[in-house]
Amino acid sequence: MRLSRYFLPVLKENPSEAQIVSHRYMLRAGMIKQSAAGIYSWLPLGFKVLKKIETIVHEEQMRAGHIPMLMPTLQSADLWKESGRYDDYGQEMLRISDRHGRDMLYGPTNEELITDIFRSHVGSYKDLPLTLYHIQWKFRDEIRPRFGVMRGREFYMKDGYNFDLTKEDALHAYNRHLVSYLRSYERMGLQAIPMRADGGPIGGDYTHEFLVLADTGESEVFYDSAVTDLTFGDRAIDYDSVEQCQGVLEEFTSKYARTDETHDEALFNEVPEERRRVARGIEVGQIFYFGTKYSEALGANVQGPDGKQSPVHMGSHGIGVSRLLGAIIEASHDDKGIIWPEGVTPFHCGIVNLKQGDAEADAACESLYEALTAAGLEPLYDDRKERAGGKFATMDLIGLPWRITVGPRGLKNGVVELTSRRSGESEELSPEAAVQKIAEIYANHQTGRGF
Repeated sequence: MRLSRYFLPVLKENPSEAQIVSHRYMLRAGMIKQSAAGIYSWLPLGFKVLKKIETIVHEEQMRAGHIPMLMPTLQSADLWKESGRYDDYGQEMLRISDRHGRDMLYGPTNEELITDIFRSHVGSYKDLPLTLYHIQWKFRDEIRPRFGVMRGREFYMKDGYNFDLTKEDALHAYNRHLVSYLRSYERMGLQAIPMRADGGPIGGDYTHEFLVLADTGESEVFYDSAVTDLTFGDRAIDYDSVEQCQGVLEEFTSKYARTDETHDEALFNEVPEERRRVARGIEVGQIFYFGTKYSEALGANVQGPDGKQSPVHMGSHGIGVSRLLGAIIEASHDDKGIIWPEGVTPFHCGIVNLKQGDAEADAACESLYEALTAAGLEPLYDDRKERAGGKFATMDLIGLPWRITVGPRGLKNGVVELTSRRSGESEELSPEAAVQKIAEIYANHQTGRGF
């Protein structure tokens, strides 16, 4: 993409309404624009990152054997009344009536709707196990929406629902989701710690939240610092293996890590003092096993091997896709702007032409642009007739991991400058070597171009 043809309305000054880093940089980098309190339009750069995150989530869910679908944003209130949960969300649920006076709601979650779909089409244990998921816009009418996409009223979320014959099968689905989430977060450049949590209005005896450590986190968290040494890496996992999935869960949850809602001071004090940590965390996902709570309420039964009808065991599993974008910025930035991990960057590399209009510099930039594109990468070429300082400031603000700087002086020596946004280190390379190095870097990252 050529910046002269792109829509990137960057701001030089910090917006007065932005209280945290992610909100400030998303506004300044032209990623979002508020349309109402807690509701945003996603501008091209923000939308591009959002789709990168969504792609990773889809890929890892399907890798785990989960089946994508799509449910509507508006739901009939009848199902929620049938489950007995219609009033549980209080004023956070946006309730409306259609022209015929039927009660409707803008879905904050989808347990009732997915259970109704299941009970309408599945009646035998032979069709189990089954996990369905979708990524859809949700709405919760926060009393004080703030912090940009971190606590908005409208948000983009993946929620999945497993249906199993027994509790043991459902707990395997729970463990499988934990594994898939750990892999997803690491691909996004995040370390998300699974912490024992409270079930809230969704309910459930088994539940873990995934939290990213950040000073602006809404939750106080208590943890053993040993959990931050754990990485999922590129280990191969057979998602059908109960033992492997259980092993990963035990590895990542055996150390103390809890939110303030479930914190146990006595257990925490058993952690060696030098490893006890108290910090703030941003919730980016949560998994639940809640047994037969919804299947019993809504009559989602299957015929078992013995011929008897029994309610299925269920769980729900959510990832805050739009919230993740803010969390990544909170975890990866400096005083100049965003620093995107390679897995979610909107463009793989920036090209800065120091002397736009110079025939040799223009030709070199065009050649780099074509070579990077031919390598399957998406460069952002700053071809504006702008001073060099302004171009560098824009690149630093939007946070592309790598930048190639092209100028007449370097070209006389046959080199361009390749700079890492994260480290700030630069090296002079031939244009061909710069392209090759960037291509090799991204070959080690599973990145997608979005849906």
